[in-house]
Amino acid sequence: MKAAIFAGPNQPLKIESWQTPSIASHELLVKVAACGVCHTDLHYIDHGVPTFKNPPLILGHEPSGIAAQVGSEVKNFKEGDRVLLPAVLTCGSCEYCRTGRENICQTMIMFGNNVDGAYAEYVVAPAKDVFQLPDGIPLEEGCIIADAISTPYHAVKNRGEVRGGDVVVVFGCGGVGINVVQVASALGGIVLAVDISDKKLEQAKIFGAQYTLNPSRVENISKEIKKLTGGGADIAFEAIGKPQTIEAAFGTLRKGGRLVVVGYSAENITLSAAKIMYFEMEVRGSLGCRPVDYPRLIELCRIGKIKVKELVTQRFPLEKINEAFDLLRNHDENTLRSIVIP
Repeated sequence: MKAAIFAGPNQPLKIESWQTPSIASHELLVKVAACGVCHTDLHYIDHGVPTFKNPPLILGHEPSGIAAQVGSEVKNFKEGDRVLLPAVLTCGSCEYCRTGRENICQTMIMFGNNVDGAYAEYVVAPAKDVFQLPDGIPLEEGCIIADAISTPYHAVKNRGEVRGGDVVVVFGCGGVGINVVQVASALGGIVLAVDISDKKLEQAKIFGAQYTLNPSRVENISKEIKKLTGGGADIAFEAIGKPQTIEAAFGTLRKGGRLVVVGYSAENITLSAAKIMYFEMEVRGSLGCRPVDYPRLIELCRIGKIKVKELVTQRFPLEKINEAFDLLRNHDENTLRSIVIP
């Protein structure tokens, strides 16, 4: 099969002929229809973040496809089924899995990190982790549900606990943040989107934001939001991964408010311990999505409550995968999400 091979940091991915994987009795061989292009992969390529499996490695953790081969013990799938693979595989038996926190599984396995991923013609997955993809969801664009939509869904539903009428501020309207906007709106939140790109703010309105603010055009974004919301937001999401925006998001909250950090940063942040204690503030992290949430999320996508096809703004053949990563590097304003089609 053809695959885009990650040989190590600070090198472009190389298209090579690779051994098509074989499957065990409990697994599926999936012919990849498409795989989303994610900043996580860029961290491995550009920033030296190590993968658990040493290179050479196939990256890509956001795939959809067709079941090409089904293991002998698999009962709930057949060849030809349309499928979605979650970004992370869980063990189901550790303390976290047994208490409903599968997304922070003690021994989680991530495609394109612990095992070969889906920037290839085929990928293998345990049947227990695979989801049926309904006909109402486009097969190629549907791949982004695996991470770009599921991660914000978990952040909004489970970590932010957004309810109808909650005032929600979202810092960052890129590939993840735009879905925090649309999921929060779909669950009834009154959403205020914050970004330094006017183009992305226009897109945020399309995906459900009632209000938008460009922080480069106001003196103090936290004060501006508190004034606009009559005291501050109920819940703030940071989907960028910068200390200054995490701190700014915290500053937009009313008493008793909740900050959810979705963006990744290796740097420390400074928050007021006095405010956290005296005003009963909450600070929560959010990682990935629990398997139990995927069926409801897929159904929301099927009925159009959450948009999928509209999120995919760029499509690349496998041979041009490095061009897709160049768009990420250059922060292209017209790109919400790119997909690679092997």
